[in-house]
Amino acid sequence: MTRRIGVGLIATGWMGQVHSRAYRSMPSRFPEYGIEPRLVICADNVEARAKGVQTRFGFEKITTDWRKVLENPDVEVVNITAPNNKHLEFIQAAVAAGKHVFCEKPVGRSPEEAAAAEEATRKAGVLSFTGFCYRWAPLVQWLGGLISDGRLGDITHYRGRFLVGYATNPNGVLSWRFDRDIAGTGSLGDLMSHVVDMAHFLVGPMERVVSQSDTYIKERPLATPGEGTHFSVSTGGPRAPVTNEDYVGALTRFVDGANGTLEVCRVVAGEKCQMAFELNGTKGAARWNFEKMNEIEVYLPEETEVHDGYARIYSGPEHPLHGRFTPGPALGLGYEDLATIEVSQFLKCVADGEQIEPSFRAVRDVAEVHAAMTRSWSSGSWENVRPIDL
Repeated sequence: MTRRIGVGLIATGWMGQVHSRAYRSMPSRFPEYGIEPRLVICADNVEARAKGVQTRFGFEKITTDWRKVLENPDVEVVNITAPNNKHLEFIQAAVAAGKHVFCEKPVGRSPEEAAAAEEATRKAGVLSFTGFCYRWAPLVQWLGGLISDGRLGDITHYRGRFLVGYATNPNGVLSWRFDRDIAGTGSLGDLMSHVVDMAHFLVGPMERVVSQSDTYIKERPLATPGEGTHFSVSTGGPRAPVTNEDYVGALTRFVDGANGTLEVCRVVAGEKCQMAFELNGTKGAARWNFEKMNEIEVYLPEETEVHDGYARIYSGPEHPLHGRFTPGPALGLGYEDLATIEVSQFLKCVADGEQIEPSFRAVRDVAEVHAAMTRSWSSGSWENVRPIDL
């Protein structure tokens, strides 16, 4: 019997459209789940944008008032892809209405807002999920299994980074991501959240960090409300200050004893979308880069006598979830396939009534590291990762 789950979407910009396509794709990719997403209503403060999404993806209703999404009795889950300053307000209202929540990272403008979101969902007893999409790449999931099985031994070194050039052009528009009042932190929330989550997924929790930040491009042209994305460029019109950071770097010590480096930047020249890591253990090593997400290099010297060095492995149906999209090896998946995996796992946890990760608990774990990093920016010293007090 098919389980229909009503979906309400708040904010229909680029990421809202990515999620909408994912919900439409989900039944054909995961048919045995027996789940049919019902796109009930989408909300956006720009009516024309909401109408366009309705036309393209088949939402039954649209609204410019996000509260209508929560009031709709056919909505069981709320999908939030709004700017960061709205995350906590929308989440608290959604859980008060008894809705399960998928919210894009970083789930708030600050570590404290992320922690408050986790607390709200936990106390309400609703299910939560967030968009740490990179951990769902089939080869990353496969590597996670190797590590859990001990095949790389104890992890001793971890180097994680997210280097992108979307904001390298000084004429890249001042979207909400560059405004502290709306986004909160800059590259910390936008990029470092993925890097820390990946490190948590593969290695485990962190004990302490020392960190620094910088802003390289001090002002940008104002964006046109309701138009474009954070990739847009404008050469005319007024400019305004960038009020959050372009760059964050950190050293870290993991609870289990591994040492690591973490680095993110949104204005680096040359790199396009280098969400990447290298890790070393006592029995082997691995390295992966999202720019080549369907390849991973693994070094397991005790498991082969054929070579002594890294072996390149291509994603194939023998790796987790790859076969949902293509039956052959090296027939690569893409970014939006990861979004389809995300919403599929979220809706399955709703149908089963069982929380899975990454929930808002994973978000709070990341936020605790972010809080330690921001303290280090002021102190210039190592800071312990500790629970966030509300």
